[in-house]
Amino acid sequence: MPTTEEYLQMLNEQQKEAVLEHTHPLLVLAGAGSGKTRVITTKIAYFIDELGCDPRSVLAVTFTNKAAMEMKERLRQMVDGAELASVRTFHAFGAWLLRRYSKEAGLSDHFTIYDDEDAVTLLHSICPDYKRKELKPYAKWISKAKDYCLTPTDDLSPITFDSKFPRMYESYEKKMRSVGNADFGDLIKKSVELLQKNPQIRKQVCMRFRVILVDEYQDSNAAQFKLLQQLFTPNTFLCVVGDDDQSIYRFRGAELKNILTFPDHFPNTRIITLEQNYRSTATILSIASEVVKNNKGRHKKVLRTDREQGSKASLNFFEDQYAEAQYCADMVSRDHRYDDTAILYRTNAQSAAFETIFMKRKIPYKIIGALKFYDREEIKDALALLSLCLNPFDEVAFRRVINKPSRGIGTSSLDKIIAEAGDFRGDCIEGLSSAVDSVLKGKAKSGSSEFLTCYKRAVERLDEMELAFFTQETLTEFGVLDHYRQQDKIASTQKLLNLQELVNAISLYEKGRVGLATFLETLELDPSTVGKKNPLDQPGVTLITMHNTKGLEFDRVIISGMEEGLFPGRANESDEDIEEERRIFYVSITRARDELYFTACRRRSLWGKTQYPAPSRFLDELPDDHVETVGRPPMSYGAAGSYGTGERDVYTPSLERFRKPEPSAFAKSIASDAKKKASSTEDSGCQFTQGDKVYHDAYGTGYIKTSVMESGREKVTVQFESGGEKTFLPKYAPLEKIAKDW
Repeated sequence: MPTTEEYLQMLNEQQKEAVLEHTHPLLVLAGAGSGKTRVITTKIAYFIDELGCDPRSVLAVTFTNKAAMEMKERLRQMVDGAELASVRTFHAFGAWLLRRYSKEAGLSDHFTIYDDEDAVTLLHSICPDYKRKELKPYAKWISKAKDYCLTPTDDLSPITFDSKFPRMYESYEKKMRSVGNADFGDLIKKSVELLQKNPQIRKQVCMRFRVILVDEYQDSNAAQFKLLQQLFTPNTFLCVVGDDDQSIYRFRGAELKNILTFPDHFPNTRIITLEQNYRSTATILSIASEVVKNNKGRHKKVLRTDREQGSKASLNFFEDQYAEAQYCADMVSRDHRYDDTAILYRTNAQSAAFETIFMKRKIPYKIIGALKFYDREEIKDALALLSLCLNPFDEVAFRRVINKPSRGIGTSSLDKIIAEAGDFRGDCIEGLSSAVDSVLKGKAKSGSSEFLTCYKRAVERLDEMELAFFTQETLTEFGVLDHYRQQDKIASTQKLLNLQELVNAISLYEKGRVGLATFLETLELDPSTVGKKNPLDQPGVTLITMHNTKGLEFDRVIISGMEEGLFPGRANESDEDIEEERRIFYVSITRARDELYFTACRRRSLWGKTQYPAPSRFLDELPDDHVETVGRPPMSYGAAGSYGTGERDVYTPSLERFRKPEPSAFAKSIASDAKKKASSTEDSGCQFTQGDKVYHDAYGTGYIKTSVMESGREKVTVQFESGGEKTFLPKYAPLEKIAKDW
């Protein structure tokens, strides 16, 4: 094992400077591919090995479990005792803290963590007159409020102006307290509240962690910043590492200002910039730097490399998305470099053309970001049953499993059971027992009695059996395995195999309640530990959204869909929005090691509409001497990336050709199939009426201003609270109706 001094010799001057600083708060601005993980791990090893720091007093916080595991493994190989350091995600640290002080935090001893779907289910139990889709916006707002550490009594106008939201949020929190569980936002928010309200606990925690390092700090939200403030004292060494140019999660609540204003909140901060890139060619880095320099909200930095100049990037224009996909298919078919190639797109919907072409040509591919293993119906059912065994107050889990498989317990019977549970402070199992004795009849009574018998047996053996056997027995007795065995026979699915994967995963944990609680927490915080192998490990071309590509790198990167309205999207109209989209572009570019391609279409069919977009404004920012243009661009677009400024020779197609290009034969066949499908499912009337309140994922809440039928399809105009006015075809738009009264 090399010594710490030998590890220091492997660093460049800026990296070494960052490792050796240990007296001032430290902000390390780490450009893409600059070796920030090496800096963090070497710094921890330096504290332990050279400065004599107790590894148990070190807390390293990352934003993904993958990064945490990689960091732990590197540390284990670098210095003895490093495995005792706490290397966790922000949320995992919050869960650890709340487990340690669950009583003071107002939580059950073995609380489970609710995901987004569970939050909607809990809201639905409070507001049964609402449809689940009507409650989704409120669940999102609650999550966002917690990301800002806002309570129901705070000013919630930064979240939404909906007058019902404060009361709904308050009722949600009251219900959550009675259940004793936590949702994802609570892991940070409740941790902050715990430390604020309990000075003695805060003192204990701060004395425990004397060295704190935060990775990917540009992705931190307001609540995480508040947690960091609570963990910091004059005796704490604090180091944050990040890159403001790679802050791309504002839609999740990430606050760019956290990294921009770090020195303002932590006096005497020292700033060290890492600009040496170890990933990409000089050409790719020049393109990335030329693009991102157009953002105003950033720390200035310019990436450099010792690598060769490399080939020029290629900018390609096509008639439609199928020609775009054929081009990519031709490329990988020539050299068979499937595993080296990634195709990036702004939205998941863009993958359809690539999948269609690749399947037809038998090109192996993998989609990153498809349905997660733990989101599958059968897995959610099994986890709900296990959660209920730990916590009989868990109404969300109870509602999911009480009549699955069917036990004759309908909505009316379930309402009676929940009402009975109210007499036992929300204990669903006690409520079920009382309902069997008093209000249930017929199949509902016999089915409930059977459920009670199975539940009591499961709880009795929970601390006696290994978790794998316990899970297998429990799923068998409750009829879950038989239920999905029948589904597999009917639909040729693999639900039973997925449940077996779950059993295999749980076998790694110690038996009893503590082991089960740990498993459920780990699964919620790190779903990659359960189910199929990481799709990135499978062979084939990688199809992935720009957001999901963060932290990855590939020899060849194709950035598709470089068109206005798609990238940047129509919802991104403010300067702040455009700067975020430009950062996404920067991140996408810097994923490439050797080769970089950009593609754009003259015509694109997406979300049921055919559009003729202008090239993305970001293409105009590409440096002339590093990009080669192939194909004929639409409108007045210069060969090197200029929007008809008059400064370069440009090709100007006729307006008629631009608006009505001849579709390819393949596109015609696809369009014909889509038209037949659409005509067979055409709506007979309007879904919305004037005055209806609606929600759109990109634009927020608004009201229907007009609703008319045109060519057999409803067309609505929506006035949004943000001030914008948009027109949609509801059949294709993600537009959800919200109930008027609560």
